Amino acid sequence: MQARDREISLIADGFHFLEGPRWHQGQLFFSDFYGGKVYSLDARNHVSTVCQWTKWVSGIGFAPNGDLLFVAVTEKKLMRYRLGQFSEVADLGRFTSHSCNDMLVDEAGRAYIGNFGFNIPAPDATGPLEAGEYVAATDILLVTPEGEVRIAGSDLVFPNGMTRSPDGRTLIVAETFRGRLSAFDIADDGTLSGHRTFADFAGRDFATVRDSLASGASLPDGICADSEGAVWIADINARGVSRVAPGGEILESISTGDLSVFAVALGGPDLKTLYMCAAPPFYSHDPSVDQKGVLLATQVDVPGIAEV
Repeated sequence: MQARDREISLIADGFHFLEGPRWHQGQLFFSDFYGGKVYSLDARNHVSTVCQWTKWVSGIGFAPNGDLLFVAVTEKKLMRYRLGQFSEVADLGRFTSHSCNDMLVDEAGRAYIGNFGFNIPAPDATGPLEAGEYVAATDILLVTPEGEVRIAGSDLVFPNGMTRSPDGRTLIVAETFRGRLSAFDIADDGTLSGHRTFADFAGRDFATVRDSLASGASLPDGICADSEGAVWIADINARGVSRVAPGGEILESISTGDLSVFAVALGGPDLKTLYMCAAPPFYSHDPSVDQKGVLLATQVDVPGIAEV
């Protein structure tokens, strides 16, 4: 593993908890989970509010016509925002009883969406970590452009950040509280098959969230692939990010000091800017109240994947 002392810049601060960064048409878009907002960042690092939802917001993406799509977490819905108006694309509640989370939208407008799969402990630091249920596996849901919902992949523990291989034929999914990246083959119609391990950082299952956090294993949250097929992971059990090769070799790690990183994206004019959504470590504060979330950036050597 190569540890690099890269220069890290603070781009913006004062957020609750940043999620779902996506580079789209020359700008970075990202959500503030507990703040219920979607933001954009332009080439001058100016942050603008795109929209304000009524509750929590996580994964974001874009339909082929440019409409913003986002996951309404507790309502368990995929929503569309167009010309100042919100509309429902799909109700996911028939397929999961738990909060929905991150998302990847492909060039055809198909949305792959994860969900918690169990009740994790509340975000405030005073509550016992045992308050949640035991860790349990769940599904990835696929929403078609027409709003049809179906199960795309199963047996995933807290499916979270998602990315694709450079050729667009492999979906890679972060299983946060299992400490693993899983991969699927993507058929022309968006169907997933060939479930397999891309990288296993833990080597075992965990019974509870406390168990996973105490293990010291890397727990990947948001992820993004680069043009060489390696994957940058935001590791909630560390203070930084790592670049991971297929099979699990850590190619590089970058420290973010006292902050943990929860989501990442590659963007910028040459796709070599690694944006990092960071905050104090998991369960060290209450992000639903505090506004300690920040957006960081650094330059890396291998570019991301150009938009299709």
